[in-house]
Amino acid sequence: MKTLEPGADLDYYRIEECVATSGMASIYRGTDKRDGRQVAVKVPHPEMESDTVLFERFRREATIGQTLDHPGVMKVYDGEKRSRVYMVMEWVPGRLLRKILDDTPKLPIERAVHITLGVCDALEYCHTHGVVHRDLKPENIMVDEQDNIKLIDFGIAGNASSRRLTFANFSQTLGTPDYISPEQVKGKRGDARSDIFSLGVILYEMLTGKMPYGGANPFAVMNDRLMNSPEPPRELEPAISPQLQEIVYRALERDPRNRYGSTHEFAVDLQHPERVGISERKEEQNWKNKRSAVPGTVIKYAILALIPVVILGLLFYVSKH
Repeated sequence: MKTLEPGADLDYYRIEECVATSGMASIYRGTDKRDGRQVAVKVPHPEMESDTVLFERFRREATIGQTLDHPGVMKVYDGEKRSRVYMVMEWVPGRLLRKILDDTPKLPIERAVHITLGVCDALEYCHTHGVVHRDLKPENIMVDEQDNIKLIDFGIAGNASSRRLTFANFSQTLGTPDYISPEQVKGKRGDARSDIFSLGVILYEMLTGKMPYGGANPFAVMNDRLMNSPEPPRELEPAISPQLQEIVYRALERDPRNRYGSTHEFAVDLQHPERVGISERKEEQNWKNKRSAVPGTVIKYAILALIPVVILGLLFYVSKH
C-alpha cells in the first residue's frame, strides 16, 4: 500500500502530508498550486481499482459529493482532467466525532444535543435532495472547534428516487454493525428513517458513553437490535431528562413507521423538549430480558444482507461476458 510522499505533485496539487488511511484509500492534506488553498485529496489504493464494488463506492462518493452544497456536508470539487483517479475535497479543520468520543466517551448533554442538531440539519438537506447516507457513524462526522459538523463519506449513499441497483457493501456493514438500522440488518435498502435510527444510536452513545446494542460478534450485535431493547439512557446518566430519553426512544424505534418521519421532526423535539409528551414504554421495563435468535435466524439475515452484493457480482459478470 504505497502512499504519496510529502512534496509530491499530483496534477494541480502539491501533497503536504498523509492524514488518514484505510483499506480503500489514503487522504492527504494538499495545496492547490493555482490559488494556494488547502484541500483534502483522497487517493484510492491501486488494488482497489480492480475491486468493482469498492471502486464503485469511491466513484459514487465523488458523484454525490459534487451535487451537494451545504455547510454541513463536505464539498467535493468537480474533477478537472486528471492523470489518475482521485477526489479533491474541501479541507475541513477539526476532529472526527469518533476521536472526540475516544477521548471523552460521555459528552455533556448540551454538547451532544448541539452536535445532533447539526447532523439533523445536514441530513435534512441531503434527504430533501434525494440522498440517503446509509452509513452514518462517528467516523463519518467531522467536528470543528465550535462543534459545527461536516458529514463525510457518501460511498454507500444512494439516490432515494433512483431505480438502479444500490447496495451496502457487506464487509463494511460487518465493520460497523453498531449503527445500522433494523431494516438494513434484514437486507432492505433503507431510507431517510434509516439515517434517523443511526443518528439515534450516535445520540445515545454521546449521552451515555455506551452503545445501545451489543454482542460477542457483528451478527450478534445486529441481531440484538432486532430482539431486545437498549438499557434506558437515564439508567446510565440520570441527568438526562425524561423528555430527552423519549426523543432517543423515538429515534430508535425498531419499526421505521414508528420512528421520526424526518430529521426536521427529530430536530424540533430536540429544540423544544418541553413539548415532548412522555409515554409509558415497555422498553423501560423489559430491557433486562434479553432474547437471542436461533442460529437459523442469524444466517437468514446474513443471506439477506449478501443478496445485493451477489446480484451486483452477477450483473458485472454478465456485462463482461
